[in-house]
Amino acid sequence: MEIRRALPQDFRELLHCLKMKSKYAVLLVFVVGLVIIEKENNFISRVSDKLKQSPQALAEANGTEASPAPAENGSLASLRELDAAFFQLRSHLRNITLQLAGDEDPGPRRHILLMATTRTGSSFVGEFFNQQGSIFYLFEPLWHIERTVTFEPGGANAVGSALVYRDVLKQLFLCDLYILESFISPAPEGHLTPFMFRRGSSRSLCEEPVCTPSAKKVFEKYHCKNRRCGPLNITLATEACRRKQHVALKTVRIRQLEFLQPLVEDPRLDVRIIQLVRDPRAVLASRMVAFSGKYETWKKWASEGEAPLREEEVQRLRGNCESIRLSAELGLRRPGWLRGRYMLVRYEDVARAPLQKAEEMYRFAGLPLTPQVEEWIGKNTQAPRDGSGVYSTRKNSSEQFEKWRFSIPFKLAQVVQDACAPAMRLFGYKLAGSPAALANRSFSLLEEAQPSWVT
Repeated sequence: MEIRRALPQDFRELLHCLKMKSKYAVLLVFVVGLVIIEKENNFISRVSDKLKQSPQALAEANGTEASPAPAENGSLASLRELDAAFFQLRSHLRNITLQLAGDEDPGPRRHILLMATTRTGSSFVGEFFNQQGSIFYLFEPLWHIERTVTFEPGGANAVGSALVYRDVLKQLFLCDLYILESFISPAPEGHLTPFMFRRGSSRSLCEEPVCTPSAKKVFEKYHCKNRRCGPLNITLATEACRRKQHVALKTVRIRQLEFLQPLVEDPRLDVRIIQLVRDPRAVLASRMVAFSGKYETWKKWASEGEAPLREEEVQRLRGNCESIRLSAELGLRRPGWLRGRYMLVRYEDVARAPLQKAEEMYRFAGLPLTPQVEEWIGKNTQAPRDGSGVYSTRKNSSEQFEKWRFSIPFKLAQVVQDACAPAMRLFGYKLAGSPAALANRSFSLLEEAQPSWVT
C-alpha cells in the first residue's frame, strides 16, 4: 500500500524533472508516440474494414459459403474500444507535452487573404504580415496566372477567371507552390525558376534555406533585395511554407467575394479575408502616375479638354467601384459562411494610425502582433519627405494619404464621384462640391470608420 501511495508523488516529480530538464526530449517522444499510434490506428482501421464486410463478401473471397452473422460482432466491438483508447492516449500525450512545453500552444493554422485593388496601399499593408516570422507570405502570386491565362472582362470570362484564381489560391494556402509552375513563363526546369514575380517582396522566399547560393550567369529578374540568392527552388519554397505556422497572400486580382465561399468552407483551411479599400479619387490620381501610359486620355482631357473621355473608360471605372462595393456589402451582411472571417479596412485609417490598425488586423486573424512587426511599422511610417517612391512601402503615412487632393484636377474628381458615389457613401468618403473644398485640408473627406466593418 505504501508503494502505491508513493507512485503518484514519484510520477509528479518525474514530470517536474522532465519539464525542467528534458522538455525537448519529451516532445520528441510525443512525436514518436504519435507516429506509432497512427500506425496502430491504420492497422485497426484496416482490420475493422475487413470485419465490416458482409459475410457474403468474405465468403466469396475465401471460396466458402456464407453463414449467418451475429447481430453484433464481438471482435469488432473490442476493436472499437481499443481504437477509442488509442485516441484517448494520444490526447493525453498531447496535453502532457503542452504542459511540459510551458503551455505554449501555437494555435490553429491561419490562412490570411489580403484582398485589394491596385494603388490602394496593399503592398504597404501586406508588409504587416510579411514581417511576422511565423507567416509564409506571398506577394501577388496570381500575377502569373493573369499573364498566362487570357480572360476578357465581363460576362462568363470574368467568372472563369475568378474560378481559376480561387482554385490557385486554395493550392497556395495548402502550400502546393508547384501549381505556379504551369503559369510561370518561361516554364521552370527541375523546379527552378529565376522568374518568380516580385520574389524580393516575400521574406520567406529570401531566407534560408530557400535562398540558395547564387549561380553565375543566371539572370534573376525578380531578385531578393538584401541578399544574393540563386534561382528560386520551388521545392524548398514549398517545404518552407509547410514549416511556417501560418500563410498570408496579397492579391489585387480577386474582385468577387462570393466566389471565395468554397475556399472559406474548405475544412482544411481557416481563412480570414481582409478587404482593403481606398478613396477612388486617390486611386485614380495614383494610377495616373504609376501607369501613366494607360491614362493619357484622362490626362489630356483634364489639361486640355479636347479629347473627350471615352464612355468605355468611365464604365470601366464605374464597374470597378461597383465590384468593390458589392463584395464589401456581402461581407458586411455577415452571411453564415463568412461570419467572423471578413474585415473591411480603409487605407486612410491605416495611414493615420498604422500600429493601431495592424493590431486590429492581427486580432481579427487570431494572431499575436510581434515586436518585429511593430519595429517595421515604426521605421516605415516616418520616412523622409523625399524618400517615398511610387512603389515604395516606406512613407510618412500621416502626410501621404491626402496628398492626392492637390494633384488631381477637380473635373477628374467629379467624374470619379459621379461613377463611384454608391461605393464612396458605403465607405465613408465625402464628396467635394468645389475645387476649393477639394484642396482645403480643414475640410475632411473622411467620415469616422464604423465598428461594424469588423465581422
